[in-house]
Amino acid sequence: MTVSRALLVLALLGLASCGRVSQLEPAKGQSLPVKPLLARTTPSADDLLTPPTYARPDRVDELMKRSTARTVDPFDLPPPTGGAAPAQPAGTDPTPVTNETGPVAPQ
Repeated sequence: MTVSRALLVLALLGLASCGRVSQLEPAKGQSLPVKPLLARTTPSADDLLTPPTYARPDRVDELMKRSTARTVDPFDLPPPTGGAAPAQPAGTDPTPVTNETGPVAPQ
């Protein structure tokens, strides 16, 4: 029984592995797509199946090997007043915010 199963498995593997590999061509009666307007020549089947470089960009997975100082950023400038935002006096709350809608009084 096991010999017949082994032969059956080998026969199925042999049948599955016998495939024919050939160049891709359009079906009978069909042609390749027409030449794009800005292309110099009509692309072949291999050209159409090759992804452009922007479709598979290179990844940069380089990890930081050592800690380095940040470079000076010429656009990282302090505020024009020369310091941080003014601090509010202690104990004062910012202006209250309400969700009420109603007529607006002109100021």
